[in-house]
Amino acid sequence: MQRWRGLEDIPQDWGRSVVTIGSYDGVHRGHQLIIGRAVATARELGVPSVVVTFDPHPSEVVRPGSHPPILAPYDRRAELMAGLGVDALLILPFTAEFSQLSPADFIVKVLVDKLHARAVIEGPNFRFGHRAAGNVDFLRELGSTYDYQVDVVDLVERGTAGGGVPFSSTLARRLVAEGDMDGAAEVLGRPHRVEGVVVRGAQRGRELGYPTANVETQPHTAIPADGVYAGWLTADGERMPAAISVGTNVQFDATERTVEAYAIDRLGLDLYGKHVAVDFLAYVRGMAKFESLDGLLEAIADDVKRARVLTDTYDAKR
Repeated sequence: MQRWRGLEDIPQDWGRSVVTIGSYDGVHRGHQLIIGRAVATARELGVPSVVVTFDPHPSEVVRPGSHPPILAPYDRRAELMAGLGVDALLILPFTAEFSQLSPADFIVKVLVDKLHARAVIEGPNFRFGHRAAGNVDFLRELGSTYDYQVDVVDLVERGTAGGGVPFSSTLARRLVAEGDMDGAAEVLGRPHRVEGVVVRGAQRGRELGYPTANVETQPHTAIPADGVYAGWLTADGERMPAAISVGTNVQFDATERTVEAYAIDRLGLDLYGKHVAVDFLAYVRGMAKFESLDGLLEAIADDVKRARVLTDTYDAKR
């Protein structure tokens, strides 16, 4: 999959294409319906498919300080989109100047002049341009002028998560914040993932016999509620069952909120400075302060045992 950052990165000889535009944070199951339709339409027409997204999130530019928690960083989104068959990803830097583009100018500058859109695939609530004044009706209206068709994917994906409301990034963020990993996975179509670089912490886990990878997450990352979770730690392409702790270490009166993952039965790992991924499968228990070190060690041993069973059971079902 080709990746472009800014309109200037698009090849000069780029021909017609099928385009879909959106933040697509998380590439959840609702997003997958729209992106999947764009890919299928592109193949039917014999042209490439392009996803257009923005960095930073438009809300941060329009309303500074309102950046929502991020379900997936751009590299992860690109990986997921490539898995859906997308041919190219265009990340547009969303600046104050760019936010002033009228809907008509946006269509001309992005869809017509650069991507030469033959078809545009969107959901029914798609809005674009200055003050989000453009909608699918306006997009369709200008399609007759600029020779592109518009396909509105009016398909609602829903399940039991969130009480049966339609799947959305907002719902996924809420479920993650509540520690509902089952619900978040239902919306996303996979366990929620947090990424970052392993940094040195207080090394208390190592002293207790359970060395953890202290993951320094990226800004605005959607981090689950405080507690202990079962999941996986992936480093250097290896996916390892893990017991994961999120929050401040109340046992030692720490104040910094951290994400720490213990790769079960994997002693001697040297992950400092490496980029790793932590996938959250299930909530195990809340954070607690124990009366003794023995009580803490007993709880950790139980956490590891439960995490091992949960991850083994999940993998056996796949």
